[in-house]
Amino acid sequence: MGADGVRAGRGAGAKGAGTGGSRAKNGTAKGGTSGPPGKGARGGGDGGGGKPRRPRKRRVLRWSAIVLSVLILGTAGAGYLYYQHLNSNLETDDLNLGDHRAPEPTPNSAGQTPLNILLIGSDARDSKENQKLGGAKETFGGPPLADVQMLLHLSADRSNMSVISMPRDTLLTIPKCTDPDDGKVYPESGPRTMTNESLGRGGPGCTVATWEKLTNIHINHFMMVDFAGVVSMADAIGGVPVCVDKNIHSRTSEGKGSGLKLEKGTTNIKGEQALQWLRTRYGFEGGTDISRAKAQHMYMNSLVRTLRENTGLTSPNRLRKLAENATRALKVDPGIGSPLKLIGLGNELKKVSPERTTMTTMPFEYSGARVVPKPGDAEQLFRLVRDDIALDGKGKRKPAEEKLSDDPAAPDGEIALQVQNGTRTATEPAAGGRASAVAQELAGLGFVKAAPDTSASVTEDRTVIRYPSVDLEGDAQRVAKSLGMPLSSVKKSTDVSGVTLVVGADWREGDKPKKAAKQDDSTPDSADALSGSDKKACMKVDPNFTW
Repeated sequence: MGADGVRAGRGAGAKGAGTGGSRAKNGTAKGGTSGPPGKGARGGGDGGGGKPRRPRKRRVLRWSAIVLSVLILGTAGAGYLYYQHLNSNLETDDLNLGDHRAPEPTPNSAGQTPLNILLIGSDARDSKENQKLGGAKETFGGPPLADVQMLLHLSADRSNMSVISMPRDTLLTIPKCTDPDDGKVYPESGPRTMTNESLGRGGPGCTVATWEKLTNIHINHFMMVDFAGVVSMADAIGGVPVCVDKNIHSRTSEGKGSGLKLEKGTTNIKGEQALQWLRTRYGFEGGTDISRAKAQHMYMNSLVRTLRENTGLTSPNRLRKLAENATRALKVDPGIGSPLKLIGLGNELKKVSPERTTMTTMPFEYSGARVVPKPGDAEQLFRLVRDDIALDGKGKRKPAEEKLSDDPAAPDGEIALQVQNGTRTATEPAAGGRASAVAQELAGLGFVKAAPDTSASVTEDRTVIRYPSVDLEGDAQRVAKSLGMPLSSVKKSTDVSGVTLVVGADWREGDKPKKAAKQDDSTPDSADALSGSDKKACMKVDPNFTW
C-alpha cells in the first residue's frame, strides 16, 4: 500500500500528518493515553471500542524505525531527472514555531557538535489509506495528534546514539506557537496538556518547540510520517525479524486489538503486519503502552541491524522503491529537505554501531490516567543528552578546560549584565523573582549595571553565563569569578546580545549558586534502556491472547 494520495492538508490529509495543506514541497516551508494497568483511557490504538480516540502513545518506533531506514541506508538517484523526482516528493515544514529556542550545544575540543532529530508519528486519519489502517472512524477529519515522539541524539564525535521516547499522554505545558500558514497564534497551554496535542497547534514545529521547552535540548531537525507511510516503507524494506515467546493474536472478544497474529519464535514482518506489530497493545504482557513501547524499541533495533547488513536490499529496484516510498512518506524541516541532505544525514548515523545505540523511554510516573515526567530521573536523562554523555555508560566525560580569556575584563561597574530566571525544571515551576534578586546581589558585588531580564523564558539545570562575542569573554569570566563559579560555566552563544547570567535550578535561593557535587552520569533505571545489539529480545505474550 503506497503513500500516494496521502497528500491532503491539515484536517484533510495524512501526508505530513494533516499539517501540509498549503505548504509547498521541496524545501519551501509553508508561506489516548497511557494509564496504569486496567485503565486504558484511550483504546483506539488497537482498533476502536470505548471512547473514540486515537491510538495511544509510543508508536514512536513504529515510525521512527521506518524513518531511520532512509537515514541509515541512504539512497542514490538514477540520474539528475530521477533525483529531481525524489526531491519533489519531499514536503517540508518549519522547524520551530515557538518563541524560544534551547541554546545550541558547545562544540567539543575537535569543533564537533551533536545532532538532535525529533521523529514524529502523526495519527492523522484523513485519507482512505490512513482511515483504513487507523480505524476509529469517528475521528475522521479531526485534528492530527503527535502520538509518536522520539528524540534521536547523535553524539558530537559520532561514536554513539541515544534515543528517548516520550509517552504521548505526558502532561506538560505547550509553548505559544504561531502557524505560518494562516498566522494563527496558539497561546501557551496550561501545565496539564497532553503533549500529542502540540501537532494540532500549527504543525510539527510546535511539537519541536514543546520538546525544547521541556528538555532544554536544542533540536536540529525533525522527520514526520503517518500510517500509510509506515506501511509503504515497511513494504519497501522487505521484512524485519521480530520475536514473541508464545503464539499471539491481538484481538479481544469485543473486537479490539491490532489484529496481529504470529507464531511463537522469530518472524519477518513487513507492510501492514509491521504496522500491526507497532500498534499492538492488547496481546503483549501487561496490555499497556509500556509493553507496546518495548515492542517498538525491539522493532527499531532489528530494523537498524537489518539495514546495516543490507539484508534483502541489494537489488537496485528495491533500493529505488525504498527511495520512492521514503520521500513520499516523509515530511521534514528545510535543513534536511532534499535527498542529498538525507543521504548526508544517513552517512553520519551509519557511523554508529548497534552496540553503541541505546533506546530509552522518558522516566515517568502516573498522574491519574496520564503521566508526568518522573522527578529527578527525567531531568537526569535530559541532562545526559544535553551534556552529550552516552547512555550506554561506555563514554567517559572529559573535564572541561579552564582557559582564561586573552580579552581583559572591563571594570566591574562598567560591565552591562542581563540576568534571566532559568530555575524552572521539568517538575518544578520557576522560583519567583530570582532574576531581580540575583541582579541585586550582583549590584552589591559591584556590578551596578546588572539588570533583570524578565522577558526571557529559559530553563537551566545549572547556572550559566553566556556572551555573544570574544570581546566580551573576559567580562563574562569576571562575573563567574566573582560568584565562585567555574570557567566552564561561561559559554559563547549567539542566543544572547550581551553578557547574560541565567540563574539555574541550582540557585533557587541564597546569594550564590550551589557548588556542583560530582554528578551521576548513569542512565536512570526507570529509562528502561535497551541496547541496539540485543538480538535475544523477545516480547512476552499475555496468556489471554495466545492460540
